Amino acid sequence: MNKIYLGIGGNIGDTKGNLDRAVELLKEKVNISRQSSYYETEPVGYKEQNWFLNIVIEGETDLTPEELLSFTQSIERKMKRVKTIRFGPRIIDVDILLYEQVKLDTKDLIIPHPRMFERAFVMVPLYEIAPSLVIEDIKIEDILNKLEGEEIHKKDDLNEES
Repeated sequence: MNKIYLGIGGNIGDTKGNLDRAVELLKEKVNISRQSSYYETEPVGYKEQNWFLNIVIEGETDLTPEELLSFTQSIERKMKRVKTIRFGPRIIDVDILLYEQVKLDTKDLIIPHPRMFERAFVMVPLYEIAPSLVIEDIKIEDILNKLEGEEIHKKDDLNEES
């Protein structure tokens, strides 16, 4: 099994419900071991849209990186994601952030995710569930300390009681 981290977000409709549904669909081929809190974040790039709700999950899969990409894209299609403008509104977005220690750069897939180091909506929830993580020889805490940009708010009131 291969350890993976996925970022999940959206800003259309029932955002929490959409994230929860994506997590349930992922369970078909990913053994999820940890899920971050929900974080509300300011849009990046295209600002004239609703704020996003984001989470990060840690899991294991026996899928290859390419198979995992195909699987996550099938979930986006199943949930009726429509790509309009870059960084625009979306019902769901499932991104492969990390796959073991793999470094991959193909036409369709780049691992680690190419913009994750710049995004609070990725790094803050990732740090929550994996505070000792080292990515490309850099401690996640050091990456987090250099972040500048979008606002991010932990949404404790969205988490279900255990």
